[in-house]
Amino acid sequence: MKAYVRTSASTQEVELQELAIPKITEAEVLVEIQAFGVGMHDRYVVPPNATFPYVIGSEAAGVIIKMGSEVSGFGLGDRVILSSSFQLKGGCWAQYAAVSCEMLVAMPHSISFIQGAAIPVAGKTALESLRTLDLKPGNTLFVAGASGAIGTIVIQLAKNRGIRVIGSASSKNHPHLLLLGAEKAVDYSIAEWKDQIKQWMPEGVDAALAIHRGTSKDSMDIVKTGGKVVTVSGDKVDSERETKVEQMQHQLSIQEAVNMLIQDMVEKKLHLVIENVYSFEQALDALEKTETGHARGKLVVSMEEA
Repeated sequence: MKAYVRTSASTQEVELQELAIPKITEAEVLVEIQAFGVGMHDRYVVPPNATFPYVIGSEAAGVIIKMGSEVSGFGLGDRVILSSSFQLKGGCWAQYAAVSCEMLVAMPHSISFIQGAAIPVAGKTALESLRTLDLKPGNTLFVAGASGAIGTIVIQLAKNRGIRVIGSASSKNHPHLLLLGAEKAVDYSIAEWKDQIKQWMPEGVDAALAIHRGTSKDSMDIVKTGGKVVTVSGDKVDSERETKVEQMQHQLSIQEAVNMLIQDMVEKKLHLVIENVYSFEQALDALEKTETGHARGKLVVSMEEA
């Protein structure tokens, strides 16, 4: 099969290679990949004891073509969403991937392979971020980096819960944030953006979600005394003004999270923002674009895209 691999532990280089199709155990399935999501950390998410070349990638959608004897709840030909993060056998940036049934979610026909591939990482992070924030209807939330894959989902999930959202993004993305449900958007590239938030909420917002590295300190400046900042990236900052800084907590299994998001999509409560769909041959271009941190929503690679 063709697969995108990290070539060694000592370099971050990723290249396209020919590899053997992975063999499955009794508790695994072999999935023919139809589309995979592109994440900012895909080239870095490698198990510490990985062998190289190592297939990268953490999320995909496809069709089960082979099953182990101990697998139940799924059948050959089933359409599935899968997570392959930190697997020793490698990830899903390939034509085929072997995963355990615990990392699979059945995908309804109303959801496309492209949509399915865009759900797991950003969607699970968005859900767990809101759970860590633990906000109530009417509370105010600032989302730093709101136009990305995680932020665009957070805005919608928060609005559905009655939470008032203000997001930061480049000015060209402001109309899009408002369309998704944000009450206000600010441009992080101008000096006055914090003042604009204070004009909207003079005492500060109840909480902030700092998605990208380096945004936690600025987020603290616009949170009210006694509020909370949740960081996704793992920023290390000291608390000020009794403002609590907390790392997002992993609380859900991939199956729990994805099934919740699928239900919202089926009920038209959640729209996945996908900026672009790339062909398999263009996957490295998609990775480089995502790594800039300036994609609007999610980037996905489709095996069927010309």
